[in-house]
Amino acid sequence: MNELTLNNGVTLPALGLGVFQSSPEDTRTAVAAALQAGYRHIDTAAAYGNEREVGQAIAASGLDRSEVFVETKVWISDYGYEQTLHGFDKSATKLGLEQIDLLILHQALPSDFEKTLAAYRALEKLLSDGKVRAIGVSNFMVEHLERLLAATDVVPAVNQIEVHPYFAQREVQDFGRQHGILTQAWSPIGGITFYREGEHTSTLQDPVIVAIAQAHAKSPAQVMLRWGLQQGRSVIPKSTKANRIAENIDVFDFELTGEELAAIDALDTGRRGGPEPEAITLGTFGMPIPEA
Repeated sequence: MNELTLNNGVTLPALGLGVFQSSPEDTRTAVAAALQAGYRHIDTAAAYGNEREVGQAIAASGLDRSEVFVETKVWISDYGYEQTLHGFDKSATKLGLEQIDLLILHQALPSDFEKTLAAYRALEKLLSDGKVRAIGVSNFMVEHLERLLAATDVVPAVNQIEVHPYFAQREVQDFGRQHGILTQAWSPIGGITFYREGEHTSTLQDPVIVAIAQAHAKSPAQVMLRWGLQQGRSVIPKSTKANRIAENIDVFDFELTGEELAAIDALDTGRRGGPEPEAITLGTFGMPIPEA
């Protein structure tokens, strides 16, 4: 499977399994199925409530620790320097790991950006202490990245954002590219759009994507993942079904043409599926992350 190199030289498998909204039991079986299917990159988060099960599945897989790239996220309720250092301890203990491969801030907290900066400085400390191999952010917009870069020393290795054919966030991706920040796509198949009312109920039924899929004898989901990979992104599709998990990683034996990539690019609606970044406040989204 192809790998991407982060700005500090650490490599990660370009395609990983996401476990957002997967129940603890589903998470354990999904991660086990993914590792069996050849995945070597798992993305979780403190706020998902399933780090423990991710760790259990990795431990039960029999794979060497060095073979699996583990990524998790600090939730906004644990922002602040000391709180974020403790957030690492909670995540590492639940995962059963001494070192986390990639630790990122789950959201910017625009209403208290000083707290966001303090949290990131804690990530820098964890990096320098060797407790994490790379650090980054998630759901940061250009203005958040600019403020972060101006106030901290380590350029984030990754910015994990909503990217799929209906919402590409090109200005955020371009800013990342200019600064050596890898764009990692959550909801790369557009799962977040399936619940949205409108002209297209689902990216999976989009006529442009369906036609390209038929031309390659692949599924629409595989075409969207290939689109992300060919444009240099890391993609972390989420599924709890073993057959879908296996299908999602079977995307390295075909290539989209320039015309096909452009046709998918043209589907961008500019409409976000996830919460507006400015809406993220401790009052609205804060929740305690349990101790390990």
